[in-house]
Amino acid sequence: MTRQLTPHVPAGTTRRLPAGTTRRVPAGAGAGAAEATRATGSGPAAHLQLLGSFALQYGAEAAEATETAEVCASGQRVLAYLALRQRAARTVLAGTLWPDVTENHALGSLRTTLWRLRHRRPSLVRSDRDVLALADTVRVDVRDLSRCALQALRPDAKADSGPQLGSLLTGDLLPGWDEDWVVLERERLRQLRLHALETLAGSLTARGQHALALEAALECVRTDPLRESAHRAVVTVHLAEHNIGEAIRHYQSFRRLLHRELGVEPSGQFRALIRRTPPSAPGPGRSPRRPPAL
Repeated sequence: MTRQLTPHVPAGTTRRLPAGTTRRVPAGAGAGAAEATRATGSGPAAHLQLLGSFALQYGAEAAEATETAEVCASGQRVLAYLALRQRAARTVLAGTLWPDVTENHALGSLRTTLWRLRHRRPSLVRSDRDVLALADTVRVDVRDLSRCALQALRPDAKADSGPQLGSLLTGDLLPGWDEDWVVLERERLRQLRLHALETLAGSLTARGQHALALEAALECVRTDPLRESAHRAVVTVHLAEHNIGEAIRHYQSFRRLLHRELGVEPSGQFRALIRRTPPSAPGPGRSPRRPPAL
């Protein structure tokens, strides 16, 4: 008589029987399966926001998030660090986030924080032995920004995309966080975004899309009011639209700001740009317009 073997079924799953019924396998039948599921990052899509402020949302799309999760301060640091560094060894992560305690204490704090994160949402962090990373289901706005900025900086980039500009209109990375690993990354992303916006403004101006070009250039000015290249981008758009008065007014406003804040004058490159503005035709009985003070 042939004995039929029963295949192993992981804990917490259902098995279909010949009669069409289902029977649940006891949870204790395979405890390792649950950890394996956590490691794969399965679960609902999560959107981690680090630009402007910290927020963790769940839903099909970030704009249509169905739930906003509350995360403790240490949990926020863990998620932010993994989002910015892609992956990290447990010892490195613990030592970075808890630098003023012993290694054993820091590792214990990390274990507690990970337990809290997994207890609330098993799909946030995955582990591969001693290395931690965000689950594949977690989408991070910083990564979207970097991808969009690098695409805008490519020589063959297309500049007729409104959504591309919209992706660059963001806030700074985690304002108010003063940890070294945040401050350095904040400045890197800030410079990357500014260069991408200036490049996009130039490309859009060349294509005659002046409204979008001006939006990109003014966003640069808003982000860094003392950045001359951003102001040159604004003036370049005005000149491309033959708005000479707007160009001169913006230049003079920047010149006053620069002199008041730093005690210096705009560069020769900027002054040369303004000098190239064509003189306006005088009205009857009027003398030609005097060139602007440079």
